Amino acid sequence: MAEIYLAGGCFWGMEKYIASVRGVQATEVGYANGKTTNPTYQEVCYNDTGHAETVKVVYDPKIVSLGFLLELYYSAIDPTSVNRQGNDVGTQYRTGIYYIDEADFQVIKQSILKLQKRLEKPVAIEVKPLENFYFAEDNHQKYLDKNPGGYCHIKPEKFEKAAKAVVNPAGYSTPDAEVLHKNLTEMQFMVTQKSATEPPFHNEFHDQYRAGIYVDITSGEPLFSSSDKFESGCGWPAFSKPIDPNVVRERSDTTHGMVRTEVRSRIGDAHLGHVFSDGPKERGGLRYCINSASLRFVPKEDMENEGYGYLTDYVNE
Repeated sequence: MAEIYLAGGCFWGMEKYIASVRGVQATEVGYANGKTTNPTYQEVCYNDTGHAETVKVVYDPKIVSLGFLLELYYSAIDPTSVNRQGNDVGTQYRTGIYYIDEADFQVIKQSILKLQKRLEKPVAIEVKPLENFYFAEDNHQKYLDKNPGGYCHIKPEKFEKAAKAVVNPAGYSTPDAEVLHKNLTEMQFMVTQKSATEPPFHNEFHDQYRAGIYVDITSGEPLFSSSDKFESGCGWPAFSKPIDPNVVRERSDTTHGMVRTEVRSRIGDAHLGHVFSDGPKERGGLRYCINSASLRFVPKEDMENEGYGYLTDYVNE
């Protein structure tokens, strides 16, 4: 097992969130990198102790890498906020990554650099070796499990997304527009980059049901499994859910005199299609109506060779 210490605002919510991640074996909350010994919660909140509310994370690196764990951590915080997360203000609520293994520093450094490229404001996450860590009082351990209605600055839907996260965004990237224009067909470019819609029924995957996965044509990030594909009669590929709820982004679309929910890919920011609430009830009730031009199909027998072997359990024959 490996250890990392993560500070991200109130430790009640951060512990619950991190504990939801597949591969995390144990969590405990406490006070880290301060200037006093054995502080109490009251002292950390009201005195100048220098401690940050922190979660000790024990994880299995064979299941979740440190880089992937950090990407999920970033999703639960505002990485540009200084001494504030949600409604909580003070140095004890600062964000921080504290490590005990020197080898982890380079992983953290590279992860922070990638994060900064995605942001307009400077990253405010403190990165330091762990200097000290004192366990918080028993009533603060697993606080939200003991108090389901307790205060939490992290939105409830993020817990579910953390639990279902299997695709590491750090493993995928998108070429620039010039390269995309060169490598994609005209239809693929217009759909992914200009939010066009391909003709129904006259597209590559609307009636295909081979075992495999469908990945973002622009970045290669895995999006949907053939196991979740169904015939909807709409003329485009339809899926009940993505492989990982984190790989798609949804936003309101009021074009063409309609109110719809657009679906875009996480890394490529490619237009994929729309999601509707008229899908099969036994599959969850959603219908992700996706353009074939936004997708590349990887047959199950080729997934291992193409680097998607970790997702074979998500594909039924």
